Amino acid sequence: MTEGAPAARTPAGADGSVSPPGTIVDMHMHTNHGSGDSTLTPDELAVVAARIGMTGVNLSEHDRAWDRQALAAYRRKHEPFFVNAGMEVSTELGHVIAVGLPEFVPGIHRAASLRRALDHVGGYMIAAHPFRYWLQPGTYRRLGRDPAEMTAENLAGLPIFQLVDAIEVLNGATTLRENIFALAVANYLGKPGTGGSDAHSANGIGICTTVFEAELQSPEQLLAELHGGRFYPARGLPEGRLQCFSLDGAGCEPASD
Repeated sequence: MTEGAPAARTPAGADGSVSPPGTIVDMHMHTNHGSGDSTLTPDELAVVAARIGMTGVNLSEHDRAWDRQALAAYRRKHEPFFVNAGMEVSTELGHVIAVGLPEFVPGIHRAASLRRALDHVGGYMIAAHPFRYWLQPGTYRRLGRDPAEMTAENLAGLPIFQLVDAIEVLNGATTLRENIFALAVANYLGKPGTGGSDAHSANGIGICTTVFEAELQSPEQLLAELHGGRFYPARGLPEGRLQCFSLDGAGCEPASD
């Protein structure tokens, strides 16, 4: 796990719009090549990405990674589109986006085992949509909690946040309130935040993204940029108004080095 990683940098103008980025990556997407609940074909993904100006994707199929041959062929077909094969792992502590594992490893449904497996390869671990449904009416009772306990300070102590490198603070299949709460927790913990659409069809591709300062050329470079914290969550790409995501839902202040 990365120790003392800098907070995600968020250069922005006064209106919240960001300067031209290096690589705009949807860090959370599912295709029908590896996720049974998705209708999105890999070629559809590439077509929509080109149309809206998205320049990279972290494929995060459910509990599996693309095999090497299929991944290599897809990259060749859609150059210079940046493609990384990640994975969304279902653990006992919630869903986790794992970056850096070339294939599924037995035992990683336990979050601590996933952490060890990622450490072994220099990988990166992101808590996915950590508060989905938590803030909806009735959820407090189901979780056995008092609404007064649902604060960023209290929930920052959840075990999953002690294991991950970053928190997905901008998820396209999660409410704005839940995303803002995830960002509040990330800020409280000093952890970077990522963005991803969680798209399972052509609808929603790129509505939530992670902007990297560098022009990504390889999975190894992606990991280096993640560990270095040189990225920020953003939204508005399909509308042609890319904005970094902040607690007030508008612009972001640049982070100090």
